[in-house]
Formats: sequence, C-alpha cells, structure tokens
Amino acid sequence: MSELNVAEATESIYASLRADNADIDAHIAALKAALTREGIKQAVFDPSRLAQNNRSGRKLMQAYFRQRGVSVRFSDQ
Repeated sequence: MSELNVAEATESIYASLRADNADIDAHIAALKAALTREGIKQAVFDPSRLAQNNRSGRKLMQAYFRQRGVSVRFSDQ
C-alpha cells in the first residue's frame, strides 16, 4: 500500500464512515502512520461530515480512535 498523506488518510476515513465503517481499522492505521510521518499530534475532522454529528457520536469516535493510538479533535464550524 502506498503511503498516504494526512488529508488522503482523513478522506479515506470519511469514505469508510459513509460505507458503514468498512475497513475502518486499516484506515485508522494509515492515518496514524501519516500523522507520525508528518509530525502531527492530532487528527482533525469536520463534524458536519460525520454520520453521527452529535456529542455522543463524536465522543464515541474519539474513544475508538484513541484506543488505536490516534488523538482526534473536531474543527470549529
């Protein structure tokens, strides 16, 4: 698999979320590797692009990603 940059890895996460979390763990691993390569501490997601754009959904996403070693924050509208 080719190395993705953070933006490409983030887009693949959005696509996976739209596809009922298909291959989400592989996409999270790719995002983690891209963050490490680029020296970025947190992944930033646009909450309006999430399927569950409520507090509960965002907290669940943060917890799931944190378990896999990726810190997540959400951009302001």
